[in-house]
Amino acid sequence: MTASVNIIMPLEQEGSKSIVRAWLKKVGETVRQDEPIVELETDKVAVEVPAPRDGILASIALHEGDEAPPGATLGVLTLDLAPAPNAPPREKASRAVDLTLRAEILVGDQPIAEREMRLSPLVKRLLSEHRLDAAAITGTGRDGRITHKDVEDHIARSALRSGVEEKAFSAPSTRVPHNAMRRTIAAHMTHSVATAPHVTAVFEADFSAIIAHRSAHKEAYAQIGVQLTYSAYIVRAAAEAMKAAPHVNARWHEDFIEVFADVNIGMGVALGDKGLIVPIIRRAQALTLKDTAATLSDVTERARKNQLKPADVQGGTFTISNHGVSGSLIAAPIIINQPQSAILGVGKLEKRVVVREVDGGDAMVIKPMAYVSLTIDHRVLDGHQTNAWLTRFVDTLETWPQD
Repeated sequence: MTASVNIIMPLEQEGSKSIVRAWLKKVGETVRQDEPIVELETDKVAVEVPAPRDGILASIALHEGDEAPPGATLGVLTLDLAPAPNAPPREKASRAVDLTLRAEILVGDQPIAEREMRLSPLVKRLLSEHRLDAAAITGTGRDGRITHKDVEDHIARSALRSGVEEKAFSAPSTRVPHNAMRRTIAAHMTHSVATAPHVTAVFEADFSAIIAHRSAHKEAYAQIGVQLTYSAYIVRAAAEAMKAAPHVNARWHEDFIEVFADVNIGMGVALGDKGLIVPIIRRAQALTLKDTAATLSDVTERARKNQLKPADVQGGTFTISNHGVSGSLIAAPIIINQPQSAILGVGKLEKRVVVREVDGGDAMVIKPMAYVSLTIDHRVLDGHQTNAWLTRFVDTLETWPQD
């Protein structure tokens, strides 16, 4: 009876999941212990699984493109190396396959196309990112296949060769390593732009009413330890505007739109060169102005002291970017905080000349104005919902009661 041994997927892997990229041997071919037999690829690296014993590849359990979970059986080796009757010598047959493949690469009708088909996704990604031509790289993998290590070595050699030339004309620079927050922001923003079609609408808001209200009440708030900021009014107005367009407070799914009952508003807090963080004001629709101001003061202070807990930044359904505090009038589009469906932008508050009706006629008056924008996921929201939301938001700010 012929003995057999399974080819097992390693229990540990570098990446979220592994996919069978290519089998380096065919069923019936002889393999030697520790010889690479199958190539796997994760979202991070490409790896080759070696044969556990000398033998013959008897069967393949997971084929190219199949997911390979840790511990799965990839294939089976038989340990009987005796050739089958009337079969050609295995060494010669294997060499014949090698020669055929080599001929396809070197003298085929479309040598470059053949070579491109043999590139793994990881290699293709590296070539694309660094704008390299596969034909300029010598492959060291099986049958001349280009591996990710070949590409990385080529990049390193090119950088070394061009080092002197770069020094001759490049400007002085400083390299600032990415911190974890910057990497996370970059990945999150890239994902959002690739996922959602962004559309931005811009309105203009008169802040006269809330400036007057704040002037009349900020001292009373301060006496009870609450700082009354413009942000508190903006959060309250945003929660009120959800009544006009509930889908702004929603999330896209492939089969449905999930509309949330609670308005959990995230307010971006800048942390200098480190980036920004977005603490959440929960159930904003149920808060008074005083509650909102107190909550904002608390989370903003803890954010700047790096004292936020994971729960403080989770579960948001809508986000506000008060980018005007740093001087910008309009920022568009502001990238949506996935998986949310919209983000509000509030520009710099400044006095501008506007036309108003005074005593039955038009007059130019000076008003404290700011541009406000709503960037939406066009899969979830359309223009009329966007404009309805902004109309209610602006109207809430401009008609704030003075009691």
